[in-house]
Amino acid sequence: MIATARASSGPVSRYRSCERTGLVLSTALVAACGGGGSSSGPAPTFTVEASINGLTAPGLFLSLNGSASAVPASSASFAFSSSLTNGSNYSVAVSQQPTGELCTVSKGSGTINGASVTVDVACGSAYTIGGAIAGLLGSGLVLANGNDTLAVSASATSFVLPTAVGTGMAYSVVAQAQPPAQSCAISNGNGAVGSAAVTDVNVSCAVWVWSGGSNTPVTAGVYGTQGVASASNVPGARGGAASWLDANGVLWLFGGDGYDAFGMHGIHLNDLWSFNPKTRLWTWIGGSTRQGAAGVYGTQGTPAAGNTPGARQFASSWITPSGDLWLFGGSGLDSIGTPGELNDLWKFSPSTGLWTWITGSKSNGAAGTYGTKGIGAAGNSPGGRDSAVTWVDSSGNLWLFGGEGITSPGLNGDLNDLWKFDTSTLEWTWVAGSSTGNQDGIYGTMGTAAVGNAPGSRYGASAWLDHQGRFWLFGGNGLDSSAAANLMTPNVLNDTWMFDPSISLWTWVAGSNTSQAIGNYVAGGMRGGSPGARQSAAAWIDPSGVAWIFGGIGRDSVGATGGLNDLWKLENPNTGWIWVSGSKTANATDNYGTEGTRAVANSPGARSAVVAWSDGSGNLWLYGGFGVVTTPSYYSDIWAFAYP
Repeated sequence: MIATARASSGPVSRYRSCERTGLVLSTALVAACGGGGSSSGPAPTFTVEASINGLTAPGLFLSLNGSASAVPASSASFAFSSSLTNGSNYSVAVSQQPTGELCTVSKGSGTINGASVTVDVACGSAYTIGGAIAGLLGSGLVLANGNDTLAVSASATSFVLPTAVGTGMAYSVVAQAQPPAQSCAISNGNGAVGSAAVTDVNVSCAVWVWSGGSNTPVTAGVYGTQGVASASNVPGARGGAASWLDANGVLWLFGGDGYDAFGMHGIHLNDLWSFNPKTRLWTWIGGSTRQGAAGVYGTQGTPAAGNTPGARQFASSWITPSGDLWLFGGSGLDSIGTPGELNDLWKFSPSTGLWTWITGSKSNGAAGTYGTKGIGAAGNSPGGRDSAVTWVDSSGNLWLFGGEGITSPGLNGDLNDLWKFDTSTLEWTWVAGSSTGNQDGIYGTMGTAAVGNAPGSRYGASAWLDHQGRFWLFGGNGLDSSAAANLMTPNVLNDTWMFDPSISLWTWVAGSNTSQAIGNYVAGGMRGGSPGARQSAAAWIDPSGVAWIFGGIGRDSVGATGGLNDLWKLENPNTGWIWVSGSKTANATDNYGTEGTRAVANSPGARSAVVAWSDGSGNLWLYGGFGVVTTPSYYSDIWAFAYP
């Protein structure tokens, strides 16, 4: 025991112990006795400490390399009980925040280099982030601020995120996942924490509400007294009507293919209606109560009480900043009641209640007069067409793209020409695309604008105008990038395009460059999905700049073709579409519920060619269309995907 104790005291003692043996040391014995000058004592270790500033509350836990330790309240310093050898890595983090405070670590990781280390921990006041919830009808909503998430209880009316945020720190509350069949929008979700809890984040959740009209198809119009709103008034069931939304939030519609006051159907309509979403009352403004009215053109450029566009469907429409309603073309009746493709341009002034024939022919079948690309002229005019898409720029100019119509005298086809109409000079300008029909799409590189890019010829596309003044185009029935495939009957598309009028270039943004793409339905309101290829879908842009599409005729999640009732939104083109509600299989039937009552089970059935508006509150409205119950039929119902 004495020898062992002395041996543990160091290399000198070990040498002397060996010397007393009186033996000649072998190499092995020298090594066993500590020869060669090496030391077997414990390696030196070093401490890791924290210098803490501002901690007053209990509950702080700091971790060293994943092992957590409690830190007493009001501590100015703290040393971890574990020590580390030279060359070891260290990582200090906050594993639990103190009550009502937020602590952050700086200089928290590194490598031990022959000395103990001290990291800095700064603590300050922290406050919770929360607010009110309106309209939530079920579970599935997940709110998040960065990595801090909260699964919101079904039908909750308020929330508080679990992790407090320090004074002066920024926060951004988002909906990480959405409840089924609802879309929850967040206001006041961004800011910086002050000296109190944040309680004014508002979450509002929309759902479908049957808001008027009949829940059975094939209904006649009830016109009432012209110019007088009434609870009994309702346009007849129809599809392919033109529509507008004015600055007062009043919804307007004109014509379409459907049923007149006598329940007759077959030669289109030319009645003009307004709908007040606040009172939910329709007013018959003008036009005939009977189907099949011919156009009354009067004198070009002169408004008159007797003027009225002829009955038509799939016309193009715009509303300018002045509040005037503009109408172009469509498939309908000319001045002598002959049906065909029209290219007449009309203006309706709500202040006077008068129509004015502006340009174009009063006979159907007019071919386009293109002139020189990029130069406006009095003689220029798009050819007769229907199912084109439109935009209005910040200067009040009217823009028109594509459609199905006159490609050259006596010939019909699909178009991809882009036109601008200057409402001050009353001149059309051919801006882009081909002057001949049935053009393949030139997609270029996704996300890159280029001179050669152009959407293929198409009709029945969906369109919207973003808050930066750029034009957006989705899908339709037309020609994709494949010339060989396009020798066959044109097919439905799901490509998304953007046209920037400031540089006059198209960009292929998303979707497939080939036709017949099936839908990619990602559940839970998550990004990254994609609507299937379709035509005649409704489209909106809401006040927050989110684009929406609904329904149409196209491809579902398994590649079947039929009527669709899926609702999608596009918050950011880079993150993809979000499937909000509706079925991922074709030909879903209506579920009306109780009129005026919010319920997640509510849903319009599969339908196309509906009238669609978005009001100033972000509610999405649709009217009628061609849908499915037991047999395909026209509808006269009005729906709102509405916030409470």
